[in-house]
Amino acid sequence: MQDRIREIFARNSFLPVAESTLGAEDDLYKAGLTSFASVQLMLALEEAFDIEFPERMLNRRSFASIAAIAACVGELTSTTV
Repeated sequence: MQDRIREIFARNSFLPVAESTLGAEDDLYKAGLTSFASVQLMLALEEAFDIEFPERMLNRRSFASIAAIAACVGELTSTTV
């Protein structure tokens, strides 16, 4: 799951740094993720995983790290992270 999320980062310009330099728990906002980029990321994730983020997950905490994103996507796809 995290590898697939990293691929989404790699194909897009969500961060000013390469996703390969980030650990699973690293703060994506400290790495340069903006509010606008987080919306673009959410849309890319929804398309890639055929999911829709519910309102309760539309917060900074859900997109704070690759691990947090994987947990949300895993919950929505009923996939083990």
